[in-house]
Amino acid sequence: MEKTDITTLLEKTEAWILPELESIFDEKEKEDVTVKAAMYSLMAGGKRLRPLMMHLTSEMLNAGPDKEADIKYFAATLEMLHTYSLIHDDLPGLDNDELRRGKPTCHMVYGEGIAILAGDLLLNKAMERMFAICEKNPGYIHASSMMAENAGIRGMLGGQSIDIASEDKEISLELLTELQEKKTGAFIEAAIVTPYYLYKNMTREESASDETAKDLRRLANHIGLAFQIKDDILDVTSSSEVLGKSTGKDERDSKATFVTHLGLDGAKGRLDEEIKNIKTILDKLSAKGFDTRDYETLTDFLVNRDR
Repeated sequence: MEKTDITTLLEKTEAWILPELESIFDEKEKEDVTVKAAMYSLMAGGKRLRPLMMHLTSEMLNAGPDKEADIKYFAATLEMLHTYSLIHDDLPGLDNDELRRGKPTCHMVYGEGIAILAGDLLLNKAMERMFAICEKNPGYIHASSMMAENAGIRGMLGGQSIDIASEDKEISLELLTELQEKKTGAFIEAAIVTPYYLYKNMTREESASDETAKDLRRLANHIGLAFQIKDDILDVTSSSEVLGKSTGKDERDSKATFVTHLGLDGAKGRLDEEIKNIKTILDKLSAKGFDTRDYETLTDFLVNRDR
């Protein structure tokens, strides 16, 4: 059987997640300007890679309709957390970006104050959703706890903190790797591993020792690094028109990247290493009986994408 192409996977994911995203706020709430700003960014498109990874893991596990509905619920929640981070990342006090996903950033459309509130709203609503589903299914507490941790100082927020503290400074490759494992990799870990936590109703102790959970976390780590290294490469080789966001901003803001550390050829070599690591783990999962072909398609896309 042939692999599904990436365009089909992305379109399938968009159709899968869109109704869930549209239903997050009720019609009365959608009249509020902060909700409008949040929805502007949440529905701005993008590749939806994190919901895609959620969906891929769900299908790899043959999770079934009941679990798939809950996985979709968590996928939308993760997309809310990711979007909140982008809204805040684009603000003048952070990256000061005017373009995101080919559209003006949230603060350019709604003003800085409403954009801050919109990000806060998505973060708070995401937490509300996780509490709500855990009330119905206490077996989801660990999955929710880990997703919240991926968003916090041990995850995305911690990476952002290192990023800002490192501006105009020379940092080691080790610190840069930690930065990106947190800033980019934490939400990718949440996307790849959360469906397995939900599928197994895992506790923290069980997930720490489960070999498949370990493999999925390793997979997420290497996919996250590969994704970020490719982003760093595109920042110096592509254009704003192609990427749908500002280019050259890392150099503008004197930020360390894999390109500034390793050079363009060195970054490409490191990307090749991460891809090999991804394929090694996928081979291991395949040997356990999991269908990894769609993850192989995603890996090929990460290497060859132009945006």
